[in-house]
Amino acid sequence: MGTERPEGANRAGESPETVALPTDADSDTAVTEEGSELERSIGLVGGVSIGVGTMIGAGIFVFPGLAAGEAGPAAPASFAIGAVIALLVALPASELATAMPKSGGGYYFISRGLGSLPGAVVGISIWLGLVFATAFYLVSFGSYAAALLAEAGVRIGGLPVVDALALGFGLLLTALNLFGTENAAKLQNYVVGLLLTILVVFLSYGGLDALGVFGTTSTPETFMPFGLMPVFSTAALVFTSYLGFAQVATVAGDIKDPGRNLPLAMVGSVLIVAVLYVSTIFVATSAFGSGRLSGFGETAIVEVARAFGGDVGALTILIGGLLATVSSANASILSTSRAVFAVSKDALLPQFASRVNLQYGTPHVALSMAGGPVLVLVALGEVELLAEVASFLHLVMYGLICVALIAMRRDEPEWYDPEFRVPAYPLVAGIGALASFGLIAFMERESQIIGAAIMIAAAGWYKYYADDVRLKGVL
Repeated sequence: MGTERPEGANRAGESPETVALPTDADSDTAVTEEGSELERSIGLVGGVSIGVGTMIGAGIFVFPGLAAGEAGPAAPASFAIGAVIALLVALPASELATAMPKSGGGYYFISRGLGSLPGAVVGISIWLGLVFATAFYLVSFGSYAAALLAEAGVRIGGLPVVDALALGFGLLLTALNLFGTENAAKLQNYVVGLLLTILVVFLSYGGLDALGVFGTTSTPETFMPFGLMPVFSTAALVFTSYLGFAQVATVAGDIKDPGRNLPLAMVGSVLIVAVLYVSTIFVATSAFGSGRLSGFGETAIVEVARAFGGDVGALTILIGGLLATVSSANASILSTSRAVFAVSKDALLPQFASRVNLQYGTPHVALSMAGGPVLVLVALGEVELLAEVASFLHLVMYGLICVALIAMRRDEPEWYDPEFRVPAYPLVAGIGALASFGLIAFMERESQIIGAAIMIAAAGWYKYYADDVRLKGVL
């Protein structure tokens, strides 16, 4: 309790050390009009649920068929490689989070470790990136809801219904987050718990089938029929499935006992999801063979479930997909609002966005700045490209988080006293940074251009707005 943490955000180009204030990390912070702090209401289970709930999605419900087509039976190795890279970033993020357990996550770490400009670019970019990702999750929710109704025999018409389902649920989740973070965390826990139950049953049956305990015997395949390089290029494709663990750090200001719970939640969520991903793709390739699985495309896992359990199996896995999109959207709305809250507190956005509702203890303005643009994007459609742009922006943030750790360890300011320290940090952080930046090269050119344009615009906003406010003596 005697250590100090940086509270201000290099507001006038100062070094982080000049603005250090006492931490409240070990207490359940009271919400006050002056301090605009958030109540710590999320425990370890809630933190893990945010990480797992954000990540479980495309890795299980979209990528198995695509990955099998690219890497063949070696597709599980591609998911394992992605998990290793995610852990290389989760470890530095965990150390920084225990030193600075504040809302904003990557933005907060980078602004304190590398300065105001990189922090502003990341903070504003991640706000928009999370908006894009949330819109994608909600559209996916609408699609899964429509598919689930169709599988149950309820026929509905086309895209307008899908968009209406997505918009309605987006409004519901935004309202739920507005009326209390604890309510949103409880929903997350229930949804993720039910989702994991479905997946464990599915994987248990499928694992026994793959091992030949029952079911038909499959013909063994060559492990890497296309060579080694497709395994790595497929790892770049599926890495977007691991982009959720950092959302735990984004809501660090809501986490109880952050010195213990933040590292456990971030690293634990990556490990849990990695086991599920590798097991799922192993079961899927064993059930059909990589060639046939590839032919099913994005609906491959539904067909695997149908092969195991008939129409009931397909219906159950569709429910799982629906739950996955619910958990991803809910966690992303929560994280987006905290990113806006942190950036606004540092006056990189108008400071009214950091106001906290005294009745519910939630950043109501930031939530509207999170949910509002999401609903507009859902109504407009065409969010698939924006989802990859969100991945681009996250990978930039991940790489800079690793660089920020190296800078913090090099400078060791007085207030920097993390409860968790990364072993062999130069190697772990260095490889994590290189891997994060390197995966960007495998993305579509259009996504790279849009992502770079957003970052340039964010830098322009910082120069125009933050410098102007500083000159007027506000910062």
